[in-house]
Amino acid sequence: MRLYLTALKPTDSVTDGFLPAARALGCEVTILTDRPERHPDAVACDVRDPRALIDTIERLGRPGAIFSNSDHLQAETALAAAYFGLPGKDWRACVAAKNKFLMRRKLVETGVEQVRSVRLAPGDPVPDGLPYPVVLKPREGVASEDVMLVERDLAGAVATVRRRRPGEALVVEEYLEGPLRTLETLGDGDEVRVLGGFETTLGALPYFVEERLDWVPQPDDEHVLTALRALGVGFGACHTEYVLTADGPRVIEVNYRVIGDHCDFLMGDVLGVPLFEWILRVHLGERLPTMPAVPSVARHGCAVSVVADRAGTIKATPEFEFVERGDVRLWHRPLRHVGDVVSLTHTNRDYLGVIRAVGPDRVRVDAVVEEYRAARPWVIE
Repeated sequence: MRLYLTALKPTDSVTDGFLPAARALGCEVTILTDRPERHPDAVACDVRDPRALIDTIERLGRPGAIFSNSDHLQAETALAAAYFGLPGKDWRACVAAKNKFLMRRKLVETGVEQVRSVRLAPGDPVPDGLPYPVVLKPREGVASEDVMLVERDLAGAVATVRRRRPGEALVVEEYLEGPLRTLETLGDGDEVRVLGGFETTLGALPYFVEERLDWVPQPDDEHVLTALRALGVGFGACHTEYVLTADGPRVIEVNYRVIGDHCDFLMGDVLGVPLFEWILRVHLGERLPTMPAVPSVARHGCAVSVVADRAGTIKATPEFEFVERGDVRLWHRPLRHVGDVVSLTHTNRDYLGVIRAVGPDRVRVDAVVEEYRAARPWVIE
């Protein structure tokens, strides 16, 4: 079975997750990318252009599946899969999920939820009279870049972001106050299965940096599943963020791919299932596995991002390692290296490393994580 995988920059999810899973399933994998020098044995292709993508695949040979885990390539990959008559996502759902204003409009039009939202195209004046506080964000942004809570002077905040993002559309929406949660789903086109979710701990406002995610095996999912159906999301992996407001759940964003920042690996660890293989299997035309996505024994898992608290040069860092402390397993993955210069961005780009840990309960998991961080500090000077 020939699997074409579209990609931009290399990611751990692809390198250590999907590629080994594809090999385990017996797939012959061809990576298509606009950065072939960064991927071993990749084929150069303008993967942001579905016409170029289709033409390249036609030239290389008939596909058995076409897949992407990139936020930026879902619609293009879905169009290519549809052209070749292969299982895949609805490209319209991919566009609506990626475009935060279209997502809001669709949920309002279908009566799922009412959240005030205004799109600001390049050059549009900043509207007057919007009730504060509001959240300003890029229409198609990622990694919390240029997402901020604005309590006054929206025009000043917009001007600041536009200097960094000339030519990009922005979105201004009402601030949704409450605990932040995620819902993780996997669908085969007929059935959507809830795998679980996470409680998300954010850093200090006005920024929205995710510092920690804790596993929730049975999240409240009815409202979010209704929103996903309204958007046409029902195939492959999906990672949805929502807020438990005083008026009920409200969707923040829909990421039509598996959760990142090593929470995908964590989810597989907690559930005790080959998650990356499960995701690829539906793209290969299989139904969802019949085994329940519930671990045989109770487990707690967390992913803790080590966030830089100052600018400077990294002088010392813990290495990549796996440790066991009793019945708790812990992995540390450095994302930066000694000698790297850190400039604070107040986004997920400030991550130095990520720790994921799995154990029988939160108390024991937290104790091992705290012990590990105390014994292996990052040093920035």
